[in-house]
Amino acid sequence: MRVLVVEDEQVLADAIATGLRGEAMAVDVAYDGDGALERTSVNDYDVVVLDRDLPVVHGDEVCGQLVEGRTPARILMLTASGDLDDKVEGLSLGADDYLAKPFAFAELVARIRALGRRATPPLPPVLERGGVRLDPARRDAFRDGQHLPLTRKEFAVLEVLMRADGAVVSSEQLLEKAWDEHIDPFTNVVRVTVMTLRRKLGEPALIHTVPGVGYRL
Repeated sequence: MRVLVVEDEQVLADAIATGLRGEAMAVDVAYDGDGALERTSVNDYDVVVLDRDLPVVHGDEVCGQLVEGRTPARILMLTASGDLDDKVEGLSLGADDYLAKPFAFAELVARIRALGRRATPPLPPVLERGGVRLDPARRDAFRDGQHLPLTRKEFAVLEVLMRADGAVVSSEQLLEKAWDEHIDPFTNVVRVTVMTLRRKLGEPALIHTVPGVGYRL
């Protein structure tokens, strides 16, 4: 899952991003509304975590432009106010969910995952294919009942492949979904990660290379 965190309090924004990366999500950060609009114009996100009170371009305006532009990303609006009227107003702007500060990080993660499932074709919370069972919420992966000791990136790549439900996923799509904007687009990190993931999954091989196209599970 790829997430954009938009928050002008840089310490909070960076802390949220670090925590979400620990949940095997690819996370970009913007500290104002203008930066958020710039990133969403060039990157596809599953979820945008959007602070309402932003400098340069207000969060309400950012939300409105994203909705008007029919972005596929789901919007989780953050605000310092938990009043009912503020929640109603935020949702009426087109936000998909609303969370008041201060919030529990576990709740934020749960809401992001719920929105991420809505941003893609419906799939069960626990994914199963070819003897592999993947639980994104608990970050657990098993094959034929045996626990798989995956790194965060290996887990993220496996999740993207399983959510594709048998469709071919290109290296570019894996980079976009499992890494953030700072990754070198010419890196061989996808090939290396797939190679180590294949080894951990064991035999018979589950991840197949489609020459010139990408990978399929």
